[in-house]
Amino acid sequence: MSADRPHILVVGGGYVGMYTALELQKKAKKARITVVDPQPHMTYQPFLPEAAAGNLEPRHVVAPLRKTLRHAHIITGYVESVEHARKTAHIVPVMGNPYELTYDHIIVAPGSVSRTLPIPGLKEHAVGFKTIGEAIYLRNQVLGELDAADSTDDPELRKAATTFTFVGGGYAGIEALAELEDMVRDAVKYYETLNQSDIRFVLVEASQRILPEVGPEMGAYTVQRLLDRGIDIRLNTFLQSCEDGIVKLSDGDEFASRTVVWTAGVKAHPMLANTDLPLDERGRVTCLPTLQVVDPEGNVLDGAWSAGDCAAVPDLSSETPGATCSPSAQHAVRQAKRLGANIGILLNGGQPEDYRHKHVGSVASLGLYKGVAQVYGIKTKGFAAWFMHRSYHLSRVPTFNRKVRVLADWTLALFLRREVVALGQLHDPRASFELFATPTPAAKPTATPAPPAGGKAGDAEPAKPEPAKAEPAEAEMSAAKAPVAR
Repeated sequence: MSADRPHILVVGGGYVGMYTALELQKKAKKARITVVDPQPHMTYQPFLPEAAAGNLEPRHVVAPLRKTLRHAHIITGYVESVEHARKTAHIVPVMGNPYELTYDHIIVAPGSVSRTLPIPGLKEHAVGFKTIGEAIYLRNQVLGELDAADSTDDPELRKAATTFTFVGGGYAGIEALAELEDMVRDAVKYYETLNQSDIRFVLVEASQRILPEVGPEMGAYTVQRLLDRGIDIRLNTFLQSCEDGIVKLSDGDEFASRTVVWTAGVKAHPMLANTDLPLDERGRVTCLPTLQVVDPEGNVLDGAWSAGDCAAVPDLSSETPGATCSPSAQHAVRQAKRLGANIGILLNGGQPEDYRHKHVGSVASLGLYKGVAQVYGIKTKGFAAWFMHRSYHLSRVPTFNRKVRVLADWTLALFLRREVVALGQLHDPRASFELFATPTPAAKPTATPAPPAGGKAGDAEPAKPEPAKAEPAEAEMSAAKAPVAR
């Protein structure tokens, strides 16, 4: 390590990781920046529902790290553990042997993961909704089930295939459900034996309301709009089991459903438990408003920083004592920029500044041309809220390249119908190759019957022996030696 070129290690390439590195490229130009993430891209999660529904090309909702962070070293892999006392991280690359990497400053931002519960069948049969892979899988799963339902005459199988269960009434669950219900409504028109009445969407929410971020009034409005679309909403209800394709709920109901989507909250990344950094009761890194890591005694850990979903950052705009910033993209992006600027200030001999941001409100899409919003206390619904949702997120999606591509997708969708085709082979692309690459046993030759002894005139003549055939290897060699027409 060099005092002239300090090494900054960024753990995670999500909102915080990528935006902090972007800021560091401007504010700490002399520093060496290393970003470690299992994926070579950052996913703009608010656009996952539209990518799943086919409104956006999936590649347009991710930002490639190497193309975006031209002055940073990108390591595709993950950080297994951190020993900040030695300023050392244990790196596990996607290929090759693990190794240790030393640093001067570390930005701990692995983000969050789905918060799951020990529900029978959940691990085996459900899918989350936090990554672009899960969004693509869910799209293919839903459309594939429609294909299967249209191709069978078994009423029980058809019912199970056309029942889609979503668990969790937050942003991810409501937007994913609403967008996919829109997609299915469009797709059903192309199936001869399916009608809209055959389709069933079920929303399971453990609390008394959905979308708490937009307030009780807008939450109630959302419930009514979803009910108008025929969606079965179960509030104050828990998922008890989803084994063998049978969903069992706490209200006593059970039904067959081949698609279960789990969006019931997030938790801090479990990797944080493999560090010597101080954590709060929810497993988040404890921070000062400057985004520096601080221990329970109030001592700042030199060179340690954190932000985003995995960090407990004091919310200076809240009147509630001890309040921390909510795990939202709105805070993550702003914290990342403040964090990058603070490291630049510190490297130049200054004092880091506090992060302070008052939550301006929330917007949510309920499908094409439908939405709810509460911004600066102003409540909006319908087309206006949907337009605000798209406008806001278009302004926040990273890089000019992404903005243009997203806008182009939306513009084309005004004139062209949505594509509703399942590409299920994406999830097991080698299955067909393996099937036909397996050699089949050769058929045994049938013996030619010998002519009758003492054959007379008029008897069938003995079959003439056929010329010997070349062995497969010899035939291939002969073909290889044959002249090639040019």
